[in-house]
Amino acid sequence: MTLLNAPEFNEKQETRKRNILIGSGVLFLILGTFALTGFVLGHGWFFINLPAEHHVSTFLAALQAKDYPHAYAIFYNDPDWQQHPDKYKDYPLQRFTEDFTTESDWKGLVTSYHVDFSRRDKSGTVVASTINGSTNLTLHYSRKDGTLAFFPFVLTRGF
Repeated sequence: MTLLNAPEFNEKQETRKRNILIGSGVLFLILGTFALTGFVLGHGWFFINLPAEHHVSTFLAALQAKDYPHAYAIFYNDPDWQQHPDKYKDYPLQRFTEDFTTESDWKGLVTSYHVDFSRRDKSGTVVASTINGSTNLTLHYSRKDGTLAFFPFVLTRGF
């Protein structure tokens, strides 16, 4: 094919190609910004840790409302825990209630809380929270069964 018998210019097709190219670039920038924002804010790439953070927030809201049986059910992800209390004999409701009232590290009831940020590990998500304005509470959310556990280390922000 020579220059003299080149195909005729199709304006619609070229406009469509240009729009697809520009749209792809804009979509890539939006997705990249969304992913990076979630990571920088401490909620995981693409905000993937938000379900675990919501679970911890629900747990802390039940503690703040002094609904300890409900908080215990959230802690073990078992709404029917009262049907089989022997399953949780290692950490019974009485000890759980003591931990979040008198024997806790923050020495009192949960009056306020804020879920700060989270990090993923091999088995779940570690969620850092602030209790009563100044004390850190770090909980581990298990992906396998949805239970919570106390995490022995204080989680800090940073890369």
